[in-house]
Amino acid sequence: MTVFDRLERRFGWLAFPGFLRYYALFHVLVFVLQYIRPDIGQLFEFDRAKILSGEVWRVATLFFASSEFGGRNLTSVIFLLFAVSFFFMISDGLEEAWGSFKSSLFYYAGILLVLAANFAYPFAIPSSGTALYGAAFLAFATLYPKVEVRLFMILPVQIRFLGIFAAVGILLKALSEPILLPYYLVAFANYFLWAGIPALRGTVQTIATGQRKKRFNAAKAPADEAFHTCAACQKTDISDRHLEFRIGRDGQEYCGEHLPE
Repeated sequence: MTVFDRLERRFGWLAFPGFLRYYALFHVLVFVLQYIRPDIGQLFEFDRAKILSGEVWRVATLFFASSEFGGRNLTSVIFLLFAVSFFFMISDGLEEAWGSFKSSLFYYAGILLVLAANFAYPFAIPSSGTALYGAAFLAFATLYPKVEVRLFMILPVQIRFLGIFAAVGILLKALSEPILLPYYLVAFANYFLWAGIPALRGTVQTIATGQRKKRFNAAKAPADEAFHTCAACQKTDISDRHLEFRIGRDGQEYCGEHLPE
């Protein structure tokens, strides 16, 4: 029984089926609100001083403060709809692989880690709400590397390549701003714990198993190598499968026809 199994037996009520779906729909709601009132985003942004002075809603709304998706135009609306449908698929995939309880803990951990990172930094970290999407996407790409998606709704591509591209982009961004490197390590820690490290461990075990199998096969006698060979006529149990072989007094092996008396 795994750690998650034991936790589920005690805290199964924490499961939130479809959590990522609702998370994405909240982004849609905030997008609509910002479309109507552009300045509303300022009320959602993380501000430690204002939170401590009583504006506690910012603890939750900071995850949706960057919901404008590039502007208020048709392109951003299309992108938003595509992104929501894409993360609906990811939500279903993670729940199918992990179950609703384990996937819910994955999301909860991501939210708490991002929140802790924001409080730890002396300044607000922009686009904190997208970190959960990034971690979920990388987890999905790790669990389902050969799933094909339509890039720009045209070009079919396996999601593992998109995952590699996204991971490289995150790494380059973190290296370009070293002060944010601890933030990315914390914000994506749930990916490493739930998907990254288990996948790496499974890969190492697969390689080790393959090496053991290779050594075992190399140690085995070839299928066409005879087990019995007559010292007199050189016939073998392969050349004549009906022969019987015995050990002579001289310690040599002979077929029934040439066994010394």
